[in-house]
Amino acid sequence: MYANIIIDISHEKVDRVFEYRIPPELEGQVDVGVQVWIPFGVGDHRRKGYVVELLPRSLWTQGQVKDIAGIVAGSVTAESRLIQLAWWMKERYGSTMNQALKTVLPVKQKVRRRENRCLVCRLSRGELEQASAEAARKGYRARQRLLDAFLENPRIPYDIAVHQMHLTGSTIKPMIEKGQLVLESETVFRNPRMQGERLGRLVDLNRDQQAILEDFCRRYDRGDRQTSLIYGITGSGKTEVYMEMIDHVLSAGRQVIVLIPEIALTYQTVLRFYRRFGGLVSVVNSRLSAGERYDQFERARTGEVQVMIGPRSALFTPFPDLGLIIIDEEHEGAYKSELSPRYHARETARKRADLSGAALVLGSATPSLEAYSQALEGRIRLYRLRERASANSRMARVQVTDLREELRNGNKSIFSRKLQEAMEEELQAGHQIMLFLNRRGYSNFVSCRSCGQAVKCPHCDVTLTLHRNGRLVCHYCGYTIPSPRKCPGCGSPYIAGFGTGTQKIEDMTRQLFPEARVLRMDLDTTARKGGHQEILSAFAEGRADILVGTQMIVKGHDFPNVTLVGILAADLSLYSSDFRCGERTFQLLTQAAGRAGRGGQPGRVIIQTYSPEHYAVAAAARQDYESFYRQEMAYRRLLRYPPYCQLLSVMASSGDEKLLDEAMEELRQQAAGEEEIQIIGPAEAPVYKVNDIYRKILYLKHENYDILVRIKDTLEQCGSRARWSGHVAVQYDFA
Repeated sequence: MYANIIIDISHEKVDRVFEYRIPPELEGQVDVGVQVWIPFGVGDHRRKGYVVELLPRSLWTQGQVKDIAGIVAGSVTAESRLIQLAWWMKERYGSTMNQALKTVLPVKQKVRRRENRCLVCRLSRGELEQASAEAARKGYRARQRLLDAFLENPRIPYDIAVHQMHLTGSTIKPMIEKGQLVLESETVFRNPRMQGERLGRLVDLNRDQQAILEDFCRRYDRGDRQTSLIYGITGSGKTEVYMEMIDHVLSAGRQVIVLIPEIALTYQTVLRFYRRFGGLVSVVNSRLSAGERYDQFERARTGEVQVMIGPRSALFTPFPDLGLIIIDEEHEGAYKSELSPRYHARETARKRADLSGAALVLGSATPSLEAYSQALEGRIRLYRLRERASANSRMARVQVTDLREELRNGNKSIFSRKLQEAMEEELQAGHQIMLFLNRRGYSNFVSCRSCGQAVKCPHCDVTLTLHRNGRLVCHYCGYTIPSPRKCPGCGSPYIAGFGTGTQKIEDMTRQLFPEARVLRMDLDTTARKGGHQEILSAFAEGRADILVGTQMIVKGHDFPNVTLVGILAADLSLYSSDFRCGERTFQLLTQAAGRAGRGGQPGRVIIQTYSPEHYAVAAAARQDYESFYRQEMAYRRLLRYPPYCQLLSVMASSGDEKLLDEAMEELRQQAAGEEEIQIIGPAEAPVYKVNDIYRKILYLKHENYDILVRIKDTLEQCGSRARWSGHVAVQYDFA
């Protein structure tokens, strides 16, 4: 038997598989995913590597194949399925194997564990008194101090002995060697879980929820692992169905991963899982310390926890017997990685479920076009929840305000007259309000009224954003300067900020409603650990009347006293350079509208827009997903965009603009050799320059995904041999 092995190093030049022979004494022990010792290079230096493939015969025709030296013992290794998943991600998304391994094995090295250590006395009281007297006679004051302390308490925490009693190892060690005391040590896991008593099932399922659960359990028990999509309107009780599914899988002795778009933003959802399953639940996210993150994966690996909740990185939790993966709000863009490998959690979860024999359940009130089209075609099972779970809850009444009319009528404020009147009414009634703006900062950009020049970042092809502290910030590279008093171009004093951000909305809200208590939630106010939970808890407890925020306030939250949601500028995401901008605008508006009227009081939503006639805005106002789906799919079919056609984007970047042009032209010519391939570009990226690096994109379209993967492989090989290799970075991304 032979094995293909990837070397555990980060140098891209060595990121390829190497073939080794499995010696007879190791046959049966070496499997995919096992970490082994191998002789590497001319000097046969002993290196570590991961087995990624087993071969029945050698494919090497030159020279002698070396033997695997042994299996690595005592190291942090991954399960075989995670290594297989890394290889699949590398092949599908275009990355180095090392990058894929770092993604699926986010904790590769042990972090020092926190331990509780305690000194325990083994002597009787008489022996203690005698030992204390002897220590006093010999002048061992530190030892006498410890022995006297044991007369009061036979167990003394080690930290107290060292830091408060000022004892040293030279005092403690001889007593341990004599058997007078022992040092007990207990590993303590850093656990970031919330406080919440396990209460079990809190609500009874309605008829539709119960029907979905029964069908899922019946299929699961007979081994049917077809992917499912739960399409339910906002507030229809998808989470309750998830928890019943989880309970069924846990009863079979298997584990569950629950993905939510942004762990810190869905505090209420996580708390509901804790109250249902208690200590069986843990959380992993990017805001945990290295120690906390390591501990959660260790707890999962050892079986201490059975349910892991988190963003897309939680997908790689090393559960020994994974039985179910749930992706809530599966349409969210946060499930797509922006770093190599640029994987999508929905596709990767399906592969991991296949490798583990697990089921995959998707859920959304506004499903992605990819998932919904697959459901209509019968490739995945479709479940529907058409009514809100709470008997007292109704869908909010939505009104659309044309900001063009407001301007014609002399209202230059960001608040339409209709929204101002509605806010006054709800505040007088003692209700809460959410104001949604898809932008942070104080204003969008600073520009000169004399020459028209905007203040731009010198390193990136973008304008700087004005913040309330008076500084201009580049949100791409972090460059920052004080806001100028005169135009850097013409010297004019007529320079000011244009546009509106969440900070400015907060100030304007306080001016309009000085008696109201206002909170703001965006990336700036939630930068510190626990910031999300603090703001959401305050609003949920009624300590604020108005919550102003970006996308994070409209995702997954349930505030029964919110009766009004104001969407201040629906157009901000409508005309971006992404072909999915209409879909994302519809999803955002629908999700925002779903926050109102979730308690006993009727809710209303006011959408402010300059494009009330756009089908994404009109469909969101009617809460009509099917109508939007039909129109958006017609647009995708006409322009050959996913899901009708597969799309591969090739982005190249370099500090040398001429070399970048040469590289892109060579890649375009290489791709043009494929039949029926549609090529767009190369074109400048939407932000052409970032941190003094130029960027260009090539788009490739084809109906067959496998053909695009083959072209990607060909372009990778071309790039590795090209003159510009090493000077131009190339990234591949499947839309």
